[in-house]
Amino acid sequence: MGHQIVLIAGAGLAIMIAASVFARRTGVAAPLLLVALGIGASYLPSTPAIHIEPEIILAGVLPPLLYASAVQLPVLDVRRNVALISWLSVVMVIVSALTIGALVHALFPSISFALATALGAVVSPTDAVAATAIGHRVGLPPRLMTVLEGESLVNDASALVVLRTAVAALAVTTHFSLGHTVLDFAWAVVGAVLIGLIVGVLTALLRQRLDDPVLNTTISFAVPFLAYFPAEELHASGVLAVVIAGLLTGAVGSRRFSARDRQTQATTWTTISFILESGVFLAMGYQLPELVNDARAETTVGEITALVLLVVGLLVALRFLGLAWPALQFRFGSNNRTEQTRAKLSQFEEHLDAMEPSGEREENRLAWARKRLARGQADADFEEREPITARGMLVLAWAGMRGVVTVAAAQTIPAGTPHRATVVLAAFIVALITLVGFGLSLPAVIARMRFRPESAEEKRDSVTALMRQIGEAAIDALGPLEEQTVDGEPLDPDAVSALKERIVPRLVSGSRQLRDTKPDTREQMAVLQRRYLDAMREALEAERSIGVYSSDTYRVVESFLDTFEQRFTA
Repeated sequence: MGHQIVLIAGAGLAIMIAASVFARRTGVAAPLLLVALGIGASYLPSTPAIHIEPEIILAGVLPPLLYASAVQLPVLDVRRNVALISWLSVVMVIVSALTIGALVHALFPSISFALATALGAVVSPTDAVAATAIGHRVGLPPRLMTVLEGESLVNDASALVVLRTAVAALAVTTHFSLGHTVLDFAWAVVGAVLIGLIVGVLTALLRQRLDDPVLNTTISFAVPFLAYFPAEELHASGVLAVVIAGLLTGAVGSRRFSARDRQTQATTWTTISFILESGVFLAMGYQLPELVNDARAETTVGEITALVLLVVGLLVALRFLGLAWPALQFRFGSNNRTEQTRAKLSQFEEHLDAMEPSGEREENRLAWARKRLARGQADADFEEREPITARGMLVLAWAGMRGVVTVAAAQTIPAGTPHRATVVLAAFIVALITLVGFGLSLPAVIARMRFRPESAEEKRDSVTALMRQIGEAAIDALGPLEEQTVDGEPLDPDAVSALKERIVPRLVSGSRQLRDTKPDTREQMAVLQRRYLDAMREALEAERSIGVYSSDTYRVVESFLDTFEQRFTA
């Protein structure tokens, strides 16, 4: 048996790699290929039946998947799109679950309202894996990518809370309580946020103190589970706790972790995410024949077809209707809101200019207020620079694929529940239809929208401007090189001359220059390099908290500083 498991795992990895390579060359989304290959593999002779417990997916696969996405998602982008993300991932998930539950129960009376709501809950959350894979390839604007990724991170928590309440109703009274769902959801959110923040802060502090990449990577592996299981034990949302911990770790990591730790973490979690996502989509296709056999005993082809068409139609209609309201707000209220915001900011700036602080405390408060003013102005500029247009809303509506959570969550419905097999099969087919239908057509839809991508020259200019800005900020903070001292001793003139060439206006590594200098001078240069590098990092974080530039620009500059640090410390 052990030999067979190893063989299956090896074959699965080979299929994942082959599908990824083929997807890159053909343009077809890898998840679609993996599902198709999984279906094909299930019909091969002598293939064993593989039973994957849904709890393994929900507790063992979903937390690291969500953490891997959250730790790489910039908090700046989430903050700027929090209203739309919340609308899609909370309000629309609950509305979709209840609407589908009511209509399915009304048209299929043999399916109880609680079970129908459970079906609505498992098919409501979208899966952004295929959508973002397509978006990266065909040039979807970064803001739309952020909305899709942020929605897929949070909507899992909303759906699983509704599912948990519906399953509890199945087990007890078969009565679904909306009030209980609201209270349960409120605690799930509050408890998850608290636990996620605690786990994120404690693990970040611990990793900051450990200068060991192996230990830091091991702690990183544990973070999603340290957040998930305590939250679930306290009946909060484990997946939301993981998302909060991941977002906090990603934000704190740029300030507290070393360049080596950040790059190791990025590579490690990208690899883990690839293996887990690919494995789940492959398993989706492999399980289809078994699900069909289980459902044959309690339903007919006509009934399952009608149920699937109803659910898919409702999902499509609800997603387009759900995005119609924010689309109208962006269309008709965006300019007015921006003008009102700028007017308020202008008044606030005049008020700050008129203030004359009398002490250090008031000066600190004034500096904080000016930072808030700069962030508000940057947010207003962002809304004008990257608005979500009607074309963007159409793409968001079209990117309604379902995937991992839908398949895994459906199978957590208790065994023995009447019509369970029918509901599980329906959820699986719905996920498959949306994945294939929207996945295959989404590239064409994005192409028809003709979004204008940022040119290479614009990206280069933004990076250059930010580098110059943080370099000047570092010099302003530390003072000119000639005035620096190391352990109270003035700098060697050779060190000043060499560092001027390498730090101002741009950091350029040069180990050869270090080797050619005297030992004492080399030590002074190393201390000064570290000092200015730290000052540039602080300036970068200060600029990132304001958000004048795009997240990609901050990421490129941080990567440049990381590369310099690694060359310098090597």
